[in-house]
Amino acid sequence: MIETNALLAAIPWTWALDGWIVLAGMLCAVAAALPGNFLLLRKMSMLGDAISHAILPGLAIAFFLSESRSSVPMFAGAVIVGVLTALFTEWIRGFGEVDEGASMGVVFTTLFALGLVMIVQAADHVDLDPSCVLYGAIELTPLDTVSVLGHQIPRVVATLSVVLTLNLIFVSVFYKELQICSFDPALATASGFHARLMHYLLMILVAVTAVASFESVGNILVVAMFVVPPATARLLTDRLGRMILISMFIAAVSAVLGHISAITLPRYFGFNSASTAGMMALAAGLLFALAALFGPQQGVVVRMIRQQLLGMRILSEDLIALLYRMEERSDKSRPSQESLQDVLLSGPWITSLLMYGHRLRGLVSGDANAFSLTESGRQLGVELVRSHRLWESYLVERAGIRPDHVHDRAMLLEHFTTPELSDRLAERVSDPATDPHGRSIPGRKD
Repeated sequence: MIETNALLAAIPWTWALDGWIVLAGMLCAVAAALPGNFLLLRKMSMLGDAISHAILPGLAIAFFLSESRSSVPMFAGAVIVGVLTALFTEWIRGFGEVDEGASMGVVFTTLFALGLVMIVQAADHVDLDPSCVLYGAIELTPLDTVSVLGHQIPRVVATLSVVLTLNLIFVSVFYKELQICSFDPALATASGFHARLMHYLLMILVAVTAVASFESVGNILVVAMFVVPPATARLLTDRLGRMILISMFIAAVSAVLGHISAITLPRYFGFNSASTAGMMALAAGLLFALAALFGPQQGVVVRMIRQQLLGMRILSEDLIALLYRMEERSDKSRPSQESLQDVLLSGPWITSLLMYGHRLRGLVSGDANAFSLTESGRQLGVELVRSHRLWESYLVERAGIRPDHVHDRAMLLEHFTTPELSDRLAERVSDPATDPHGRSIPGRKD
């Protein structure tokens, strides 16, 4: 199909060619992403891969029985084997007491091998291109058309439109049941929902989607869309409704970007074109990588930045608390930046930056040679030291931790303690005047 893409790349973008190809990819991607969300929640994402491999014997049996490659018997045979794959997977998991992944592997490898043997037997009568199995024939979408309401549209577009509509109706009607069964099957059963029935209905939906997509877009794209858009959406939200909508959007965008990339990007690397289905799957993978790096909640880069900012906040508060403790010891000398960073084991540039910020906020006064707290800084120091010593008292009195083991824990907890929580701690330990080390606990108004 790469040669077909090479021809497409030489022709200006037209709806009659590129538009139908993109639409077919979008329909497949969105249709697969819908049930893929619930497969992800059930930790069964690779079932789509298993079914797409296991349908080969269904195709072969349908060919032997019908002696034709007509779409209807082929589709029926593939769907039946796809459903049997889900049933056999569940049966082996329960009967053999093995995990879902192992039972899935046993079923789909066995059926896939059986399908290959049967296909070889039919090799003289059926045209089977291995690359078509992997990449499909989405580039040829505009060539095979059917009449719908007096308009000629690609057959695969009509088929996938029906499948997408079926998936949308199923998810909309049984959204609540699918949600409860995916998160807690036992609770679903106790609440009157038939969790096993919902499981098998979902498996049938997955099988139908995989089979409908297999011939046109191939194994790679349908498996990728079962897994990658839902996984990407899961990185971006914790709400199931939003997750489904985001996964559908990501799937559609992946299809558009994939086809555009397939006919444009390869030229920059010395090639004429690339597989559209493969590039759609690659686009989905790249969107997943972006979400994994920059997602607002679980993105690696965002989490690193958040951790760095938290570390800077803790160090900045430690600087204020240290200045207060120095004043508390009646040390009249004003500490320098060098002496502060030696105590806190911080670098000179970060200490300088934080102290500059404290000066802007009016918490400290002075320069790098001599710092002192302002009235606002002193009040913040009181809150930090008060919460620290109250935590030490609480950990010794209520948690039974030895006094020489509470300092490090209190150092962490003091940065996440509000004045209201400090008051509650004081009530729990009877508002002591001193901490376990004999140091005075300042009051709220000090």
